[in-house]
Amino acid sequence: MNLINQMKLSMDAMTLGEKFTGSIIVTLLGVGIVFAALIVLFFTIVAMEKIIVKPKPKKEVEPKPVNVIEEEEEEVIEDTELVAVITAAIASSLNTSTHNLIVRNITRVEDTTPSWAKAGRINQITNN
Repeated sequence: MNLINQMKLSMDAMTLGEKFTGSIIVTLLGVGIVFAALIVLFFTIVAMEKIIVKPKPKKEVEPKPVNVIEEEEEEVIEDTELVAVITAAIASSLNTSTHNLIVRNITRVEDTTPSWAKAGRINQITNN
């Protein structure tokens, strides 16, 4: 502690090694104080949580009967124009002829795009 007392008075008379050692001691002391304060804060929060928060009584959950919903059969729509447009789009993206493709099944995929993304796309389309 003599080194810290010497740092309080004058650092001009200290050698470079003493200054370095003193700075390391001060750094470790500061980190130790912060760490100790964080530990005290942690235990204070844990104690407050145990005091303030009351445990909820556990309710026994009775199993509910599951309602069986019969799946509706998909409506088969014979829309030749839609099939033609989809086939043409696929052929165009694959750079091939429509004669080389056979469309056997077309199913609608649920759109999971968020509403903000849809609004952004509409905004981009209307601005161009």
